[in-house]
Amino acid sequence: MTSNVGQNYPYSSETEAQRGAAIEKVVGAREGLSATLSAETSPVDEHDRWWVWKCPTRGCPGLLHVAGYALDKHALYVVCDGICGKTYLR
Repeated sequence: MTSNVGQNYPYSSETEAQRGAAIEKVVGAREGLSATLSAETSPVDEHDRWWVWKCPTRGCPGLLHVAGYALDKHALYVVCDGICGKTYLR
């Protein structure tokens, strides 16, 4: 499987409580992320579990957690908890 295809498959899943805690931790550690999420996402609805992906940034060991729904696109807005701190659409 090529890396491009492999990046689209989830790595694992997490509970709603785990997702919320991960997003809270990342938002607290990254200046300006809260404002970005407020401007670019709508809140997620209730689910028992959420997918988690490995960050595609070379050298970043982080995981991508669902932070909301993208406002302008039909996609999940995810945030990396690793060293890169990037956001992606899934």
